[in-house]
Amino acid sequence: MEHILKLEQVKKYYGGAAGNITKAVDGISMEVNKGEFTAIMGASGSGKTTLLNCISTIDTVTAGHITVNHQDITKIKEKDFASFRRKNLGFIFQDFNLLDTLTIEENISLSLIINKANPSSIERRVHAIADKLGIRDILSKFPYEVSGGQKQRCACARALINEPNLILADEPTGALDSRSSRLLLETMSDINRKMHTTILMVTHDPFSASFCERILFLKDGKLFNEIFKGEKSRKEFFNEILDILTLLGGELGNVR
Repeated sequence: MEHILKLEQVKKYYGGAAGNITKAVDGISMEVNKGEFTAIMGASGSGKTTLLNCISTIDTVTAGHITVNHQDITKIKEKDFASFRRKNLGFIFQDFNLLDTLTIEENISLSLIINKANPSSIERRVHAIADKLGIRDILSKFPYEVSGGQKQRCACARALINEPNLILADEPTGALDSRSSRLLLETMSDINRKMHTTILMVTHDPFSASFCERILFLKDGKLFNEIFKGEKSRKEFFNEILDILTLLGGELGNVR
């Protein structure tokens, strides 16, 4: 299988001036293959968000290497980070990060414009992804005129529009109700299956994680366990996730 993401002994330490060092990420090695839908789970303080920030180049590692699409991002110069993100990564955040002064269509197309896509293709590409996500009928509306679930599907469309190598999702259902969460997760699973989109999702919620095919559990900045869905039903996988979280002794998400 082709690796989209590879981490080799990644460490991220904070502090040290007074001898107090926090090991947020402590020697993690892992790989994510093309087309995988993978979750990273762990209690608060386990290092999952820090790890995602390092992968997304929002933060830099203390030691180790992170390779995205065969490019070692630990060697990229800071001035080139923005260009790297635009070309390789898509982001889905908990709080949507939509611009209220732009319509849904304009929010989705913004990254295409920034990347200087062919103007004649922009509308076609936006409408195509909106059709796949079921938001074609709200493209002319503004974010404040649509529901949280519709906003998050708009965020999905924005993340997908440039056909990135890797989608990074940080607690994407955190601001949604149960129904909207299920719809979004079903959409992400559908995108992964039909478009072979590689998704890495950070979540503390076992319900959300049960939609993934593989889960990595972190504890104190280290890999604690790894499980695969395989032929299990989503309910069986959900129960297995709960068992691991009980061993971790961390917080549980909403059981739905």
